[in-house]
Amino acid sequence: MDASEFKALWAPWRVQYFSAPRKPDFLLEAAQTTDDRAHLVLVRRRYCFLIMNAYPYAVGHLMAVPYRKTEDLAQLSEGEWMELWELTTLAQKVLREVTGAEGFNVGLNLGSCAGASMATHLHLHIVPRWTGDNNFMAVLDGTRVLPEALDAMYERLAVAFTEAQSTA
Repeated sequence: MDASEFKALWAPWRVQYFSAPRKPDFLLEAAQTTDDRAHLVLVRRRYCFLIMNAYPYAVGHLMAVPYRKTEDLAQLSEGEWMELWELTTLAQKVLREVTGAEGFNVGLNLGSCAGASMATHLHLHIVPRWTGDNNFMAVLDGTRVLPEALDAMYERLAVAFTEAQSTA
């Protein structure tokens, strides 16, 4: 196959990932902000908050994060521990409704060697999954196709989380 046979897949919003200045701790910044929309924060509780991943593995990729910066699960208080899992459960419920997610990858990357991008501020990933979502693009080209822009997904999720919390 020569270069004339390749097709372009345009994802212009991805330039933000490469051109954005690296923030020392975007999670701490999100924990302390009053502008939830600008920081993609969807839900706030007493000890933890739920935020969209700005560079998601899949549409609707969320993270549950304690306000308090820690890198060790053993340092979490009982309240932080409980809220991380309560927000994870809520996230799964809302993502099923909004995105039709069929399954989830839920987990922590603790430490840089384990893939943690923010090793000093632990966060729990909630990644929605669908049958066949890992297609040839990732296998052959190292590319993920995300069919919905972050801002559109934020708006849909913000409404759904508000409704979910008002009926709880």
